[in-house]
Amino acid sequence: MFHEIGRSFNMTYRCYSVSMLPGNERQDVERGGKIIMPPSALEQLTRLNIEYPMIFKLTNKKTKRITHCGVLEFVADEGRAYLPHWMMTNLVLEEGSLLQIESVSLPVATFSKFQPLSEDFLDISNPKAVLENCLRNFSCLTTGDVIAIKYNSKVYELCVLETKPGSAVIIIECDMNVEFAPPVGYKEEEHISRNDGNADTEMEEDSQVMMPEPSGFIAFKGEGNRLDGKKKKLTSESDSEPQASGSRQMPFVRGIPDYDYVIGTLKFIRNSRPSNSKEEAPAEPFQAFKGEGFTLRTAKTKN
Repeated sequence: MFHEIGRSFNMTYRCYSVSMLPGNERQDVERGGKIIMPPSALEQLTRLNIEYPMIFKLTNKKTKRITHCGVLEFVADEGRAYLPHWMMTNLVLEEGSLLQIESVSLPVATFSKFQPLSEDFLDISNPKAVLENCLRNFSCLTTGDVIAIKYNSKVYELCVLETKPGSAVIIIECDMNVEFAPPVGYKEEEHISRNDGNADTEMEEDSQVMMPEPSGFIAFKGEGNRLDGKKKKLTSESDSEPQASGSRQMPFVRGIPDYDYVIGTLKFIRNSRPSNSKEEAPAEPFQAFKGEGFTLRTAKTKN
């Protein structure tokens, strides 16, 4: 007949970093936003009428710093709680400091905005996919926190600039829009386009103009003359300017790069055909009518 009155969980523990946890190293705790609490906390939570998933509010009374988190396991020593290193940095906590842990209920997230603290975050090809994968180890987000995510053996720090619909939200089974702010210290390069009248002078030089002038014999170097004595009609402006002797340039041919080039070496290449390794057999002198003759008349057979 009567509804059970909900009671909140409110305890104070000595907090330590995950590196102080006895046993093997727990990298899964460092990569997420969840803490490890003692078994007595689980026993007390089961007796209370609390909402799931379990979300806790962490408060450092000395510095008045607040954040929110989830719980990963209840295997800590009695009276102790183990936190990720980035969470202890946000709360300005030292090893063995007192920390108040209180159970709360938060709204479901619909929007969040992050700002990377390093420009190295721009090197990631798909930052949203990387962030979505890393946030699977988080239960909630708090505005103002600096979370740490690990990708390709490198730790990236992101500041939570904004969360909606509240300053602290749950990100479990939600449809959340994510935006990124420019990293700290990032300045977009300003490309100034200059549309001057001398744009033609800034064009790249023709590669054929840079070719050296030919030397030695040049076929069809002279000028043509008509038999009737008339002059040839000029069809283009280039034909109107007679070319001086020796002014004709070699056609531009794109070469093949030498991939075996060693710095500090010079190669002198001569324009000669390589000698064949096989010795050519000496050609026999020509002899006329050397072949064998045949007759068209067939030989008669005797009966």
